[in-house]
Amino acid sequence: MSENKQTYDESQIQVLEGLEAVRKRPGMYIGSTGPRGLHHLVYEIVDNSIDEAMIGVCKNINVSIHSDNSISVVDDGRGMPVGIHPKMGIPTVEVIMTVLHAGGKFGGGAYKVSGGLHGVGASVVNALSEVCEVTVTADGNLWRQKYERGKPVTGLDKIGEAEGHGTKVYFKPDYEIFEELKYDYDILAQRLRELAFLNKGIRITLTDEREGGKTEEFYYEGGIKSFVEYLNRNKEALHEKVIYVEGKKEDYSVEVALQYNDTYNENIFSFANNIDTVEGGTHLVGFKTALTRVFNDYGKKFGHLKENDKNLSGDDIREGLTAVISVKLTDPQFEGQTKTKLGNSEVRGIVDNIVGEGVGTFLEENPAVAKTIIDKALLAARAREAARKARELTRKSVLERSSLPGKLADCSSKDPEECEIYLVEGDSAGGSAKGGRDRRFQAILPLRGKIMNVEKQRLDKILGYQEIRAMITAFGAGIGKDFDVEKIRYNRVIIMTDADVDGAHIRTLLLTFFYRYMTDLIEKGHVYIAQPPLYKISKNKKDYYAYNDKELEKILASLGGKDNNTNIQRYKGLGEMDATQLWDTTMDPEKRTLLQVTVEDAMAADEIFTILMGDKVEPRREFIQENAKKVVNLDI
Repeated sequence: MSENKQTYDESQIQVLEGLEAVRKRPGMYIGSTGPRGLHHLVYEIVDNSIDEAMIGVCKNINVSIHSDNSISVVDDGRGMPVGIHPKMGIPTVEVIMTVLHAGGKFGGGAYKVSGGLHGVGASVVNALSEVCEVTVTADGNLWRQKYERGKPVTGLDKIGEAEGHGTKVYFKPDYEIFEELKYDYDILAQRLRELAFLNKGIRITLTDEREGGKTEEFYYEGGIKSFVEYLNRNKEALHEKVIYVEGKKEDYSVEVALQYNDTYNENIFSFANNIDTVEGGTHLVGFKTALTRVFNDYGKKFGHLKENDKNLSGDDIREGLTAVISVKLTDPQFEGQTKTKLGNSEVRGIVDNIVGEGVGTFLEENPAVAKTIIDKALLAARAREAARKARELTRKSVLERSSLPGKLADCSSKDPEECEIYLVEGDSAGGSAKGGRDRRFQAILPLRGKIMNVEKQRLDKILGYQEIRAMITAFGAGIGKDFDVEKIRYNRVIIMTDADVDGAHIRTLLLTFFYRYMTDLIEKGHVYIAQPPLYKISKNKKDYYAYNDKELEKILASLGGKDNNTNIQRYKGLGEMDATQLWDTTMDPEKRTLLQVTVEDAMAADEIFTILMGDKVEPRREFIQENAKKVVNLDI
């Protein structure tokens, strides 16, 4: 045995004091040190102000992005307590800002309902900030304390007299921690707008003091009713009045708003104590159960459904539904991989009862609206049966693996983890891709022209389209409610289209299909976009490839500029490249660049797909006009 053994004794055990643990492992507390974590700092401080708003002691919250990307959050709540903490012996403000798991959310006294559950928010923000400063207005006085990287650099000083009450937190994220320090206005606006919807009557202002400068105010007296109207603003609503239900039982508060539109997708967003429960939970189950029961009972009671008819399924009833569910409770229990699934078992029954009674009353008082919704559900039921039959044929071909799409050139490996499939625009490029690929792990499926816009069709029509059936069969994981990403035949689904307007349109059509009917394919990170070169530069019998204009300039500069011996070819499409060129530039894992498609915000993604692929022209025109100047060539 080697004598060079590493010592392992009491001296090796490291104890991180104060907020050192946060600085050592920031990802454990804010998710990442990238853009998501950077923006999360703002949410943590704003959530503290929202907690004040939820108990009725705060009406205004102002968030400012300063010119140096530092942040201020000001509220007119009660103000952080400034007295000496009985246990810690230091000002309570300092305890809140420097001690993990210190807050007013544990005993149920200060905050019966709270979005921040762990008492780590303010202290984590302080730990990860180069500079942080807290100013408190309370009892006629103004108090201030400054910190650097989590440590106090002043005491809590009384700096003067002041009227009113509230807290201001200023912080500048630490460049030693974060990969980038630039805040995205739109990301912050999305979350602040959401919080204003969920807490009616609260006024939240976002000000951007950077170049250009702008201020936006979020205030919605209608609360989640206004939220649903906002989500449906680019869709054709089937009834003008939003169905709204609210109720309380003991320490549980339930609000539900819903409105149907003429699309074929359901969009239900659920929240618990303002936390977006993206994985659903017991409140969502209670809502769905009540909705299905109420519409079936109403349909049979008033003759829309005959006694011998099968009940409408939940999917039929939720076609074209936009809904927001918001519950507030004292002790939420979260489950799931991301801790965003509500697990309180009692909530299911409470939501079921409140929604069942409220929606049932609405339907009886609004029979014309009820009939419109049930008629849509009946059409959905008939389409579902047709889709079931088409799906059975597709599923049979998947199971047999004997009727794979004729144009598919499959790979020899059967290990999904290493396999990838290229969806290639056109037979010509498909031929080059088949010739240039590594047959062991790369499959090629050429697509003829543009696939159907699934945003405007029901599933039964979609399943009748040959190119879509080919993809479903090749992937082998089903479609819609049957889709199981664990059964996917290829770990990477790579969209490879021409670098022109038609290519961009085909990409958008494919992404719309994946997002609507194979959502997990995108959410689990299986979808990629290939980046073929834009230019081929030939000089002195050597070829160089540029993926954008900047790279072209660099290559020309490195070759001594453009002269008579320089030939520049701008590719109009993938079909202009032979098999070797396509492999070298776009398919070789050692050289290629792939862009992974991700969904940061389901609500924003739904809105974009509706605008770009929906029936309404005006929102699409406005979107193009607003974003045209933001388009840039990717500097890869």
